[in-house]
Amino acid sequence: MIASDINEILETISSLPPEDQFFICETLNKRVVELKRFQIAKRGKQARKNYEKGEASQGSAEDLMKALNDD
Repeated sequence: MIASDINEILETISSLPPEDQFFICETLNKRVVELKRFQIAKRGKQARKNYEKGEASQGSAEDLMKALNDD
């Protein structure tokens, strides 16, 4: 979506009564939260698969930093 489309949408929303603007805001916030939950779940599933395949490592934060610096 290009910036002019977004600006047009925002201008249209601004012309609505405040109650409608609040409703749109709440609805978008809920959708963003759900999207974030979905993304976290997807990353979790991938992490589990990597762990089951032995492609994940374990250790402390110090171990991680050492491994990153060794590369």
